[in-house]
Amino acid sequence: MAFANLKDVYIDQLQDLYSANKQARLATQRLAAAATNADLQKALEAGVIGIENGMSALDVIITGHGETPNGEYCKGMEGLVKEAHAHALDATFTDDDVRDAVIITQYQRMVHYALAGYGCVLAFAKRLDLDAEAKTIDKCLAETYEGDRTMTDIATGGINKKAA
Repeated sequence: MAFANLKDVYIDQLQDLYSANKQARLATQRLAAAATNADLQKALEAGVIGIENGMSALDVIITGHGETPNGEYCKGMEGLVKEAHAHALDATFTDDDVRDAVIITQYQRMVHYALAGYGCVLAFAKRLDLDAEAKTIDKCLAETYEGDRTMTDIATGGINKKAA
């Protein structure tokens, strides 16, 4: 894709974020299945729903510009998903709390990537005076922050202490 203006960059980044969410959704489903703490499992399942909601919102925005959401493949999230598999899903653990602590770590790394993506496209939408899209993206960003805070609360509320 040739970038002629900020709108081109905006669409590209929306597509990249859609791809990132698509990859993170599957990884989060697998992390939820591997988690042993009930609160963690519930939070990860809620995370899957949040990711799906974000994907739906991005789909509407992208197709509204006459583009397809699947126009980009996010290599950044691909690496984070590989890390989640290597460190949380495929690794051997002798303690469930340690695995749960690692699951939170890997999930939060993926979430932080999404936070950066949503923050960038929000700034672009505002600059392009796409107020309705900015409002939708801001909602996705806020929900992603909330999911991140929930994971921090679960980690600091007991899992990290038990894992120590």
